[in-house]
Amino acid sequence: MGDVVDIVELTKQINRVARGKISDIDSINREATYLAINALIEAARAGEAGRGFAVVANQVKVVSKKIEQLTRELHSELDSLGTRMVGQLQHQEAQRLTDLALNMIDIIDRNLYERSCDVRWWATDSAVVQALEDASGDARAHASERLGVILDSYTVYLDLWVMDLDGNVVATGRPGKYPVVGRNVADESWFRPAVATRSGADYVSSEPEGVALLGGAPAAVYATAVREGSNENGRPIGVLAVFFDWAPQAHAVTRGVRLSGDEWETTRCLLVDSKFRVLASSDNDGVFRRTLQLKTTDDPETSRSGYYWTDDALIAFALTQGYETYKGMGWYGVIERKRSR
Repeated sequence: MGDVVDIVELTKQINRVARGKISDIDSINREATYLAINALIEAARAGEAGRGFAVVANQVKVVSKKIEQLTRELHSELDSLGTRMVGQLQHQEAQRLTDLALNMIDIIDRNLYERSCDVRWWATDSAVVQALEDASGDARAHASERLGVILDSYTVYLDLWVMDLDGNVVATGRPGKYPVVGRNVADESWFRPAVATRSGADYVSSEPEGVALLGGAPAAVYATAVREGSNENGRPIGVLAVFFDWAPQAHAVTRGVRLSGDEWETTRCLLVDSKFRVLASSDNDGVFRRTLQLKTTDDPETSRSGYYWTDDALIAFALTQGYETYKGMGWYGVIERKRSR
C-alpha cells in the first residue's frame, strides 16, 4: 500500500485546489451579477427600447443566483467529503500503527519467553547442580566452563551466575570480563524470590536496569532456584540467574518495525513498562530516564490497544498479550508519529 500520510496530504491539496477554483467561479459570477445590474439600470434609462434587454439582464441575475447557490453547496460538500476522506485515511493509518505496536510487543514477549525457558532449563544442568552440591573448586571451575560454553552459543546474554543460598556467587560464564565470583548478591531484588520459587517450573524476573556488577550495562534478569539432584520438586540448594543483554536486543526490536525510510523521519517506536517508563526507543532518547504519559482507559478492551491524537503527534499503543506460559510484565509497544503540517 502507498504511504497513507502522502495520500492524506494529497487529499488536502486536492481540496485546496477545488476550493480555489470554486472561489474563482464565485468571483466571475459576482462580475456577471454586477454587469446584469448595470444592464438593468441602462435598460430602465432606455425606456421602451430597453425592455428586451432588461429581460435578458433579469435572466442573467437568476442564473447568477443559481450559480451562487451551486458553488455554496459544492463548497460545503467538498469540505464534508474531504474531512471524511482525511478522517478515514487517518483512522486506517492509526490502526496500522496500532497493529505494528502490537507486533513489536509480541516480538519482545516471545524473546523474553525464551529467556524464562533458558533459566529453568540450565538450572538443571549437571555442572550447575554439582557446583552447589560439591562446593569444591574443581566443580565450580567446571560449572564456569560450562556456563562459558552456553554463552558462546547464546549471544543475547551478558553473563550467567550461580549462587549459593547465602547469595554468594560461586560460578559465572565470563569470570575474566566480570570478576564477580565471591561477591554477595543476596540483596538483589530477584534473589530471595528465586530461592522461594515453588518448583523447577517457576522463575522470577526483573525489569531492565543497569547492573553495577556488569559495568552498569542494562539487563533483564531471569532467575530460579537450582534444586537438589536436578529434581523439579527438589530442595533448593542455590540460584541461577541469567542476564539478558537488554540494550542491543530491545533496540533491534524497536528499529525492526516495518516502516519506510520517509516514515522513520517522523516516527519513533518505544517499549514502555506498566508505569510508562521508557525501556527502549528507536532513537535511544529517554531510555530509563523518561516516562510517556500514555492515555489508556479503565475499559479492558480499549486499554489493550488503540490510538489517540495529541497536539503534536499520533500515539498508537498495544499492551502485552504474553506468549505461551509467559504472561508478560504489563509492558506496552508504542509508536509515535508526528503530525504532518
